[in-house]
Amino acid sequence: MTTPFSVAISAGGKSTRMGTDKAFVDLNGKPVIEHLLARVRDLGQAETILIANRQEAYAHLGLPIFPDALADTGSLGGIYTAILHSQQPYTLVLACDMPFANPDLLRYLLNLRTGDQFDVIVPRVDGFPEGLHAVYSKACLPPIRRRLDANQLKVIGFYADVRVRYLDEKDWQPFDPDGISFYNVNTPEQLAAARRLAQERQE
Repeated sequence: MTTPFSVAISAGGKSTRMGTDKAFVDLNGKPVIEHLLARVRDLGQAETILIANRQEAYAHLGLPIFPDALADTGSLGGIYTAILHSQQPYTLVLACDMPFANPDLLRYLLNLRTGDQFDVIVPRVDGFPEGLHAVYSKACLPPIRRRLDANQLKVIGFYADVRVRYLDEKDWQPFDPDGISFYNVNTPEQLAAARRLAQERQE
């Protein structure tokens, strides 16, 4: 039997580069976060949760919402909070500003948890792990907490302490040849480019 998993959307960032909450900027008639939620709706998860500090802003989405367990700990703190509150052994953690996440690629990532061989399953782009597009096991909690307590906030800093399965281009390009899954909408310029991309793809 396959180990169950949760999906967690990390929306705890301050969106300073966007100037407004990037989760709710309009992408061709729909907020960015709703594009992402539509793409993860049918992955087979036991639950979908949100990590957000402005809970009232996200209440209309109808999902369980959890604020950061440790304040001002950045993306690593968001990952920690997601794993902590997940009711399942594994959690797929995605940034809220990835509107082009690819369900087939996500299923491929999730299938690699079978056999419980890995604690982190993460794609790499040009050699850099995409830590907010990755699967984490509960075994990650102690090493992440040690980093947070030491104010060492680099997302991949704890990877040396756990079993990591990396997916490089040759692994993920069959599902996503252009790597559009990893496109973040952080700035107004990136939003404009995402709108053009969505129009080209008729999304």
